[in-house]
Amino acid sequence: MIVLIRGGGDLASGVAYRLHRSGFKAVIAELAKPLAVRCLASFCEAIYSGEINIEGIVGKRVTEIDDPLRILQILSKGRIPVLIDPEGISIQSIHPNVIVDARMRKKAPEPLRHNAKLYLGLGPGFIGGENCHAAIETQRGPWLGRVIWDGPTQPDSGIPGAISDKQSNRALYTPVEGSLIAKKSIGDHVLQGETIAEVNGQAIIAPFNGVLRGLIHSEVELRAGMKVGDLDPRSDPALCDHISDKALAIGGGVLEAILSKAELRPSLWV
Repeated sequence: MIVLIRGGGDLASGVAYRLHRSGFKAVIAELAKPLAVRCLASFCEAIYSGEINIEGIVGKRVTEIDDPLRILQILSKGRIPVLIDPEGISIQSIHPNVIVDARMRKKAPEPLRHNAKLYLGLGPGFIGGENCHAAIETQRGPWLGRVIWDGPTQPDSGIPGAISDKQSNRALYTPVEGSLIAKKSIGDHVLQGETIAEVNGQAIIAPFNGVLRGLIHSEVELRAGMKVGDLDPRSDPALCDHISDKALAIGGGVLEAILSKAELRPSLWV
């Protein structure tokens, strides 16, 4: 069974990881210049580097989005194809059984032409039974990973989930538009007050001691206020290239939705 995942950031990659480990054929469709911050734990990094290995699973860039044989060849090798396909054009060539919108745009999705038996949406903007078959809750708390067949997910709080005693200042944002010039690398230990990066001559400063868990790619043209980094107070570099607990929980919700859809059961493992 082929599952097309729109978006290849860290939460989408948790979905791809869960599905791949469970025997599904996951395909990722992304922007030409992905916006993921947690690059070492996001399959969309393959767009920049050609391929990426996340916990033993390889994502490989595919430029021939209208060539289903090429995509199937990569799937047959146990890899995840990562397509440059922001418009979802590949839907018409690979005919996925399931589509997962994991772009985390936090608003209602645009209409999408498809014949998929199951269309799932992650996070704010999705309403189960209205603009998707089911929505998956992405906000931390008792509802994280829940499958919502009838009704909306929780609205966007605008506040990152807490790690240790850090929350709102854990995410790093650019004060101005421009291109990012990194002064630190993902996995580096940084001290409070150190410069992590610069955008158009303005410094992005570490608000506390920690490990730089994520930093947006330098090729992305930034708008003022965009999230560009993630600082982790746990100071464990090993966490930088691993799927997060949140992403795994959301992936589990997607897996539950697929397995509970009776119409899909004859197609399982095909």
